[in-house]
Amino acid sequence: MKLDYLQALKRVDEARGAWIMQGQEPLLEQNLLDAFRASWQKQEIERQRHDINNVNDWKNVFNALNSLSLFSSQLAIEVHGNIKPDANALKLLKSYIQSNEQNLLLVVMPKQDSASLKTGFFQTVEANGVHVALTANYPRDRQQILSIEADKLGVKLSQDAWQWLEQHHEHNLLAAKNSLMRVSDTFPEIQQIQIEHLHACLQDQSRYSTYDLNDALLTGNLAQAMKIFQYLMASGEAMSLILWSISKEMRLLMQLFEQPQNALQLGIWKNKVSVYQQALRRLNPNSFLQWPALLLRIDAAIKGMSKENPEHLVLQAITELCGKTLFLPNHPTQ
Repeated sequence: MKLDYLQALKRVDEARGAWIMQGQEPLLEQNLLDAFRASWQKQEIERQRHDINNVNDWKNVFNALNSLSLFSSQLAIEVHGNIKPDANALKLLKSYIQSNEQNLLLVVMPKQDSASLKTGFFQTVEANGVHVALTANYPRDRQQILSIEADKLGVKLSQDAWQWLEQHHEHNLLAAKNSLMRVSDTFPEIQQIQIEHLHACLQDQSRYSTYDLNDALLTGNLAQAMKIFQYLMASGEAMSLILWSISKEMRLLMQLFEQPQNALQLGIWKNKVSVYQQALRRLNPNSFLQWPALLLRIDAAIKGMSKENPEHLVLQAITELCGKTLFLPNHPTQ
């Protein structure tokens, strides 16, 4: 079964069997994980977390799922990683789904490409469990999600203000939520937020933004990109937002390389198409092969799942996007 984010939120309490969450929206991932963890605590379901660093780690996951818990009659196992089960682990997954009606396997993965979504792992879960796509591709979906966030904060926006907020953040839901929080703190007495309130609150929030970083990356201006990154770090910008911006540009460049005629369909603004095309001419396509793994390493470092320094890894991604090399491939940053 396939569910979107809002549908999944309504089914958290009843979730059993096997669920996969995959996508590139950190706000949706965090909200769903928070909802699951709160539900497990309320129902007194034991929670375990497993990180998949190699394919053999799946055996430990299924051993735990099929064992009797010492603390609870039910068990929820959160699995994080981007390594899918091999043939043996897939058999264990099918056996678990058929025989276990009480426990929950919740797999959290980064956005998967179309080939990955056709693998036996995803097909098995979709046929017997739940696949949640952490995406919000349509304006109505994004506004609905952000409306829920605004309601939590007690903030009401005019329709013009909603449109301005979405354009300002270029569909970045996490950044938009942070702006809603800032507006709530700045104008607690205002009953309905208008565009001028957003302008007053957000336009002057920093000298540089992640959009300035993106512009520097796309033009290959390494010195400017480094300067903006250091400024963002010093001003307390969330590392997850910086990662979102970098991964968005890397993803768009890789997609445009494969589909050079489909720039607008990929979501590239008309006035930015030539900038992306120039970036592609400047970059070596062979470097694209390393990008997904680098983004996963950054994500893991930010979440504390590895000992690598996330700031150093982001600097490596910035230099890669600018067409330079900061570190030798055989010497990952520690």
